[in-house]
Amino acid sequence: MKLSTSLVAVKKITCKALRSQFSDDDIEKAANSILEVEGVVTPIIVRRTSLQSYEVIDGNFEYYAAERAREINPRKGEMIGVYIIDDENEDVLSKQVELFRKQKSTGTKQSEIKPETLELFLNNLESRIDKLAKQLLEENKDKYKLELEIKELQNKLEQNASPLYIFNKFEQSKLLNKLIKTGIPEKTAQKIAQAIVNERTKNPFESLQSIIEKVKYPYGKKMQRAINEERMIKIIDSWSEN
Repeated sequence: MKLSTSLVAVKKITCKALRSQFSDDDIEKAANSILEVEGVVTPIIVRRTSLQSYEVIDGNFEYYAAERAREINPRKGEMIGVYIIDDENEDVLSKQVELFRKQKSTGTKQSEIKPETLELFLNNLESRIDKLAKQLLEENKDKYKLELEIKELQNKLEQNASPLYIFNKFEQSKLLNKLIKTGIPEKTAQKIAQAIVNERTKNPFESLQSIIEKVKYPYGKKMQRAINEERMIKIIDSWSEN
């Protein structure tokens, strides 16, 4: 059995090891090196988890460097060389991985965490949190700015809206405020606004004349017009001035 590498899309690979245990600077340098030579000196060892997905068995640092290379240049960093563990070579590769891991860790207890390693981990974590916080802050600034622009545009549209559009589209509270500003007493304006909303729910108003004819509210035992011709003229004049 001859060992040979395969090219696999980086996005198809996952890794259980934490990225924060490696230096961001080292990953950045390694990523640029991968892009420069268009590959890694030491291929990653992966196990197939499905037809087109893989998990890193050995080469966590190389994986994160390859992932960063893909972020920098998606075209050049799209693929990475790997050894794939499958049924044919599983025993041989697994034993080799364990042997090399054992040699790397000789003289060091696996459970021992060196102070410098912990410090590096915390520094990397702090750096990544800081970058994420700045990114979120910028995104929120853009979102807030967009919301203000939309609100300002909506206000301008409402200010320039035709009387018929206001009668048909404004929510009841805004419609009430518009009516009060024309000089209609608040209690009367409430009745008119409610009557308008009730009537337009059935069918939108086709004209201002249809509003005069259809919109009515109770007055004693009778129903009276909410807006007569004279009141409609005052409303139109008042809204035109705004």
